[in-house]
Amino acid sequence: MRLRFVGKDPESGDHGCPAVWVDEHTKELVIQGVTADSDTTARTVQDSPLPGHESVVRLPQRMIPLLREALDGAELEQLHRPDPVGRAVRRPSGDA
Repeated sequence: MRLRFVGKDPESGDHGCPAVWVDEHTKELVIQGVTADSDTTARTVQDSPLPGHESVVRLPQRMIPLLREALDGAELEQLHRPDPVGRAVRRPSGDA
């Protein structure tokens, strides 16, 4: 697995949390954050079940620029990745 480090919370000091990476192969985001409190987790499971292998994390608002950078970078890399025939694969905007 090859992770590209995007950045960490500039106010985290030596703690390094929260932080964001992009998996170079799958283009998935890897996020380190503070584990959400029980009230927050209880509220989130009302909308989406929480399997035992997953967790809810909180990121401060100041992390939004780093998340955008990670998302934009992963999306651009995906849009320009060659297909097996060697052509660039480009999906129309708005497609998931």
